Amino acid sequence: MDEIMKCYREQNVSEALLLKIERFREKYPVPEGLRDRLVKPELPFYGREILEMAATALLEGENILLSGTKATGKNILAENLAWLFGRPSYNVSFHVNTDSSTLIGTDTFRNNEVQLRTGPVYESAVGGGFCIFDEVNMAKNEAVSVLHATLDYRRMIDVPGYDKIRLHEAARFIGTMNYGYAGTKELNEALVSRFMVIDMPEMTEDTLQRIMYGMFPDAKKAGMEQLLGVFLDLQLKASNNEISTRPLDLRGLIGAAKTIRAGLSPLLAVRMGMVNKSFDVFERELIEDVVMTRIPESMGSSEVF
Repeated sequence: MDEIMKCYREQNVSEALLLKIERFREKYPVPEGLRDRLVKPELPFYGREILEMAATALLEGENILLSGTKATGKNILAENLAWLFGRPSYNVSFHVNTDSSTLIGTDTFRNNEVQLRTGPVYESAVGGGFCIFDEVNMAKNEAVSVLHATLDYRRMIDVPGYDKIRLHEAARFIGTMNYGYAGTKELNEALVSRFMVIDMPEMTEDTLQRIMYGMFPDAKKAGMEQLLGVFLDLQLKASNNEISTRPLDLRGLIGAAKTIRAGLSPLLAVRMGMVNKSFDVFERELIEDVVMTRIPESMGSSEVF
């Protein structure tokens, strides 16, 4: 926690806000059985204004929806918030088969009787966790109806055949959504009204540098700058609709840097981490051209690490 807090203080996050979060943690201690649900983020979130908006809304009992294009740090922020508030976290990735039983739970036969095998929404509601709804705009109607009840101001879930669940005072729900993914749809007005919505800005050069140099402090500046340049060049082309967002992958960039550190050629590493994420031959050629302007075939791993 000290490392994360130090990073936030370096970004000049409001001390008054951090103090309120500390009081929240003290007011709602985590039960011993849920401590394994406290997940430390791999890296801190960079973006003071966005962090303050999200944390303030959560302190006031609101649920938040993080919207934006790919590689804007939505999941990183959600993970950081759960860790910062000291809450057990539960993740739900929405897809075509996600239904009410996936979220709330389903009947199961145990100890010679029918019992409810609880889902992540139920667990979060009872234990005061932070439940992260990933790609919430892929939720089908049955799942959306559960979200309506869960996120309602009455903070109560009615489980058919079982008792009503009153949401724990510390329970919060964080939704994330990308634009334009296959299978996504417009969120209905009733669902959106249950969230405070934060539009995530595109990754800036300064933020990208903080992330990559924070993870790879042993990197050589000249070589790492070329890797960062590839990402920023692709981001610009994606924002201008010249290419899709498939190769615009922060996880892929981090993975490429790891394999370069292990001795792989930078060009091969970037192909694996970013270029080959596009399966359209014409688009892949465009991406390859962008990469080659930054990373020639002759470039070796020793130029980056």
